[in-house]
Amino acid sequence: MAMQARISELLLSSVDGFRPEQIRLIWTKVRAAVLVPTMKALVVLCLLMSVMLFIEKISMGLVAFYVKIFRRKPEKVYKWEAIKEDEELGTLVYPMVLVQIPMYNEREVYKLSIGAVCNLVWPSDRLIVQVLDDSTDLNTRDMVQKECEKWLIKGINIKYISRDNRKGYKAGAMKEAMEYDYVQLCDYVAIFDADFQPASDFLIRTVPFLVHNPELALVQARWKFVNADECLMTRIQEMSLNYHFKIEQQSGSSTFAFFGFNGTAGVWRISAITEVEGWKERTTVEDMDLAVRATLAGWKFLYVGNVKVQSELPSTFKAYRFQQHRWSCGPANLFKKMAIEIIWAKKVSLQKKFFLLYNFFFARRIISHNVTFFFYCVVIPLSVFFPEIQIPTWGVVYIPTAITLLNSVGTLSSIHLTAFWILFENVMSWHRCKAVFIGLSESDRVNEWVVTEKFGNMMTKPVVNVAKKLTTRCWQRFHFSEVMIGVFLLVCATFDYMYRTERYFIYIYPLALSFIIMGFGYVGTFPGGK
Repeated sequence: MAMQARISELLLSSVDGFRPEQIRLIWTKVRAAVLVPTMKALVVLCLLMSVMLFIEKISMGLVAFYVKIFRRKPEKVYKWEAIKEDEELGTLVYPMVLVQIPMYNEREVYKLSIGAVCNLVWPSDRLIVQVLDDSTDLNTRDMVQKECEKWLIKGINIKYISRDNRKGYKAGAMKEAMEYDYVQLCDYVAIFDADFQPASDFLIRTVPFLVHNPELALVQARWKFVNADECLMTRIQEMSLNYHFKIEQQSGSSTFAFFGFNGTAGVWRISAITEVEGWKERTTVEDMDLAVRATLAGWKFLYVGNVKVQSELPSTFKAYRFQQHRWSCGPANLFKKMAIEIIWAKKVSLQKKFFLLYNFFFARRIISHNVTFFFYCVVIPLSVFFPEIQIPTWGVVYIPTAITLLNSVGTLSSIHLTAFWILFENVMSWHRCKAVFIGLSESDRVNEWVVTEKFGNMMTKPVVNVAKKLTTRCWQRFHFSEVMIGVFLLVCATFDYMYRTERYFIYIYPLALSFIIMGFGYVGTFPGGK
């Protein structure tokens, strides 16, 4: 109180005009009383979050390491026997399988997914394919419908389903499609997004797990990327997603038989979906929503990393930003809506509740994005202006290095790109952090759903003149916030270089350049005709 009174006195005494010494005195007092304690508190908070994230990464890595070293393959943990045609029953020994392909204006890839699904090895009389086309482009609708008719003539039981609205987006389309009478005949449903191309033996390798293990509700396959080498941005995405599948999904499957459904390349037991009231449209992560409700009902999940499904990574920065907004905002929003439901769930143990609330949601989907942006892009750079603040080396160097190495083990062939991965992920943490707060606060963009742009075979075509593209569409690619953060980081790095000895500028200068480069849109590809 005395400090506040003194500051007020100084302010009032200088109404008729500030003197330089008064300004310096006020600044000194405010800095000592407010800014330095605030910065110290932020450093402690960020260090605490870093330790939490480090422990989470280590624990998942150890589980995945154990599974690999002791070869704990899915076939060793769960019963698996190939389904064989019976002389008397014939194909009736095969369960009825429904395959859903939700799509929206997927002109470039619809043939790939429909063709791959229609070539699945499974008795034709035990397979139903639904193409759920929410396209608003009438030409695209016509092409998709004709493609379905082509396969129908070939003997595939394929249904073309379109809606005159996009209510509920993907969840709404799948929910309505499950209401058809013939779906009641099916035991399982496999889901593939429009750019996914399952191998012909996908059902042969996954469905037996569900047939022989009645406690399983979901079998999730791994994603494999057809355009990982398209550009540096896709290589970096491959590193992150390989870690997600090889470490996160594997550890969840091996410990609590739970992980987030990836929304595609998986097979669900229809009775499990029905038991938990089906697809819900309350968030943009309907896949994760269904998975959490199913595990709260006592169902188990299985990740089969040796079954891989080809898919396409977003290769333009615009498409990737929209995708990451949805992937970060949705889980935060779902966490807010389901936290109480998880706490009061009766069919799961206290240990699993803790895993869901802390590990699955809080540490991985709230803490990880916040610590990456606030600590490495804000607090550390700002600390150069406060000589009183000393961040321990273990927090600045050792923990980040360990976390980076743990992330890089998923794609050893790209380990030489680790430095680029760090910088790219730090820039993207700004978007993810914003998305998390939007999800928690349920502000305007909380239910924003922009379908990820795909190019399919177009990616093999020549790329247009990039210089011309950059000139004509610069305003569409410019991101003001990234550029301003980059300028802020340049100031911090320059001050550190000139006046401090911690040498943070070695890290801050490249980070500033990364923000500015990505702020001007010089990342990803620029396909022709777009």
